[in-house]
Amino acid sequence: MSTMWIAETSKSTIEFNQKCYLSVVTYHSIAESISMPTFLVISKHSPENCPMFNEKARKVQMELMNKSDELMKKHGVKNLGSWAVPTEHLSFEVYEAPSLDAFWKLGMEPEILAISEFETYEIKMAIGPEEAKKMLQQTK
Repeated sequence: MSTMWIAETSKSTIEFNQKCYLSVVTYHSIAESISMPTFLVISKHSPENCPMFNEKARKVQMELMNKSDELMKKHGVKNLGSWAVPTEHLSFEVYEAPSLDAFWKLGMEPEILAISEFETYEIKMAIGPEEAKKMLQQTK
């Protein structure tokens, strides 16, 4: 009985891994087919980690703010806009990057990794109407 359970678990794991792999491959293929991918970043912090009230979070946030232009230039990433909703400890940012890899390399910079101690991020790759039309035309 336990052998069957292991076989079923392994099969489920393989199916799950294949779905994840296909999802990553699809995401990467879409990103690489777009000339300048656009990324939506939604970040949130708890009231306890708010830079307005948490000295350590404020210091890390200020260091990032002072260096962000330099880091974006290094990776060819452009900030198209940033908005904050202070009462909800929430912010929205829109970036354009030359590639998915360039955007991820920017995200691996120490100053950006440091802020992740205080923030959670949701990152979405978005496409505009022209990219959507191109993708639909290529689909069979």
